[in-house]
Amino acid sequence: MRLQNKKVIALVSKDFEDLELWYPLLRLQEEGATIHLVGEKAGTEYPGKYGVPATSDYGFDDIRPENYDGILVPGGWSPDKLRRYESVLNMVRHMDEHKKPIGQICHAGWVLISAGILEGRQVTSTPGIKDDMINAGAEWLDKPVVQDGHLISARRPPDLPPYAKAFADLLAES
Repeated sequence: MRLQNKKVIALVSKDFEDLELWYPLLRLQEEGATIHLVGEKAGTEYPGKYGVPATSDYGFDDIRPENYDGILVPGGWSPDKLRRYESVLNMVRHMDEHKKPIGQICHAGWVLISAGILEGRQVTSTPGIKDDMINAGAEWLDKPVVQDGHLISARRPPDLPPYAKAFADLLAES
């Protein structure tokens, strides 16, 4: 299994987009990766936008991003909450500075905007935040998946298969 020694943070908070969390998480686990769900507090159950819950393994302040190989940021309404935590923004900045895979889909771009890492980058997102991405200095592309170095972005749930594959491939190479 090509990802058996890889550890990934999957951020979670209330109203995450269910498929955008679970699909990549399960895909990476199938290849042997260890995924830790990281929310505001450890052991907290967060309801998904469509009712599928996720229980955090760790709290934002309980982990050290240097011990991980990548980070996944699901969409839904949770990115608007996640971006309010400096510890979340620091995790994303750490991954960016160390060129570790960052996966973001749909509204997750809000977290990357708040982390200040999109200047000069090519990305995609849900068209609903296209202007936000552009105003943060990114070049927005209307494609299912965009890879700019270690940053993998996707638009919405129908793009999950190529998004999860691109993230898994990048993680395997890192």
